[in-house]
Amino acid sequence: MSELFLPQELIRKKRDGISLSDPEIGYMVQGITDGSLTDAQLGAFAMAVFKCGMTMDERVNLTRHMMNSGETLNWDQHNLDGPVVDKHSTGGVGDKISLMLAPIVASSGGYVPMISGRGLGHTGGTLDKLESIPGYDATPDNSVFQSLVKKIGCAIIGQTANLAPADQRLYATRDVTATVESIDLITASILSKKLASGLDALVMDIKTGNGAFAADYKMAQELAQSIANVSSNSGVPTSCLITDMDQVLGHSVGNAIEVVECIDFLKNPNNADHRLLELTIELSAYMLQLSGLASDLQTARIKSMNALESGKAASIFGKMITELGGPSDLMERPEKHLKPMPVITPIRSNSSGYISEIDARAIGLSMIHLKAGRTKSSDAIDHGVGLSNIVSKGQWVSKGDPIATAHCRDQKQLDFLQLEFPSLIKLDEKEPQLPNLIKEVLSSNQDLNS
Repeated sequence: MSELFLPQELIRKKRDGISLSDPEIGYMVQGITDGSLTDAQLGAFAMAVFKCGMTMDERVNLTRHMMNSGETLNWDQHNLDGPVVDKHSTGGVGDKISLMLAPIVASSGGYVPMISGRGLGHTGGTLDKLESIPGYDATPDNSVFQSLVKKIGCAIIGQTANLAPADQRLYATRDVTATVESIDLITASILSKKLASGLDALVMDIKTGNGAFAADYKMAQELAQSIANVSSNSGVPTSCLITDMDQVLGHSVGNAIEVVECIDFLKNPNNADHRLLELTIELSAYMLQLSGLASDLQTARIKSMNALESGKAASIFGKMITELGGPSDLMERPEKHLKPMPVITPIRSNSSGYISEIDARAIGLSMIHLKAGRTKSSDAIDHGVGLSNIVSKGQWVSKGDPIATAHCRDQKQLDFLQLEFPSLIKLDEKEPQLPNLIKEVLSSNQDLNS
């Protein structure tokens, strides 16, 4: 019956707030994929969804059709002896958790086929960090990818053209038609890619705060509810953690410099930034518990920490890097391959007080100014520049104390950071009350809970 559908009539229905049937949504997704739906029609459809929303059934159907618009990964023939589980973050400044989390879960019996993205806007991308490692191949064939996941327990790569191609076109359209913020379309975009990976369970890290995509807390809650329910209705148990992104996660921002922090984290977890450690362990624990690798969260936390402290996670990360073309001695000699910048200089505080606010979004935007991030997907980036030793909320600093270390190509970049960065840190005489890192947790078909 698909030949009876007219795109403009389906757009009209959605524009008028009428629900689309499963075949109608399938027809639209087919048109997105094969190009028969024009750019104008796709933009109009995205705006109609943005303005009128979708029912839960529509979201589930849209996600399923987008997932099936290309290849899907099947793990049956690989005879894995554990569950296939993944984590996805909505993105933040300094969010490097995937690099530690994947080997932690792999060390604990899970298989993590992580398909990640590049950064866009003020948030960094996992793929950009990994591509700062010389030789790292972020786009292997699916057969190679699946073989590596079976062999090592995890692999982190980029999205291929054959994985959820409908999402790739719809995402590009949303970016230029002011429809990015649609909960319906965000849900389908994220889950179509994740569910195409053949998962048994999924954990979402939905960030909120000034450094997050969902800066508004209510939007973060709505997105968590939507993703948990659509994923569950698609047959994949899901937990969504809403987490704080009102400051940089960890102590570094950039690409190569964040990889260095990850290596230090894996080798010396007891010296890691406490927020970075807490969230990494908590997300790992939810993955283990949800996929059946631990009976409860406390047991899962202990297993995750043991994977770190035993060195197993560090070993698996090193193997993953080597198997995907990176240097075999990266863990032992990171400075050999992630070469330091010509200009490395502390940035000092102009006054004294407690760190009460950190403008994480502006820090991310400053990285774009230095070409460590991008404003459009075709932009090339500089993997070497960035900031390390960034102060945390609640920390006391005196005038002249370092509040970060700049890693720059030249004096011009340093001059910019010396002027810009101190203005992004607010000091107060009173010690601030620190927000909870994990604000709420939502599991499939449950209400939000603390």
